Amino acid sequence: MKQLENEGDIAADYLEELLDIADLDGDLDMDVEGDRASVSIVGGDLDKLVGRHGEVLDALQELTRLAVLRETGERSRLMLDIGGHRARRRTVLEGLATDAVEKVKKTGEPVSLQPMTPFERKVVHDVVAGAGLVSDSEGTEPKRYVVVRPAS
Repeated sequence: MKQLENEGDIAADYLEELLDIADLDGDLDMDVEGDRASVSIVGGDLDKLVGRHGEVLDALQELTRLAVLRETGERSRLMLDIGGHRARRRTVLEGLATDAVEKVKKTGEPVSLQPMTPFERKVVHDVVAGAGLVSDSEGTEPKRYVVVRPAS
């Protein structure tokens, strides 16, 4: 817990500097969710930091993880959200995964979803596992996607 709080503090300091350099307003909220630190930037016009389909957000998350690695020497699984983008996306993905689960239960046939980021695939895998079905990631980045299958 203490290590995750430290990761969050390092990430928040890094992101605060980034916001200052970019002359953007935003408040940082740090939390520990399960086995990872989570940092959210809220307020102001932050769409530029999210980018189209979250590409800028994903890049900033990786840069923030590198900043934590540089300070701690440990690889971080820190999750970054900006303007609630990931939270909204999680809700959409949970609905998509639930629909796929229902279709697989109804037809008994596998369902392939559209390509997704690692974050998005994880959300889908969690929903599928919670429903008692099986899912796999197939393909190669950036076109990696999830296939939902009946449980054996």
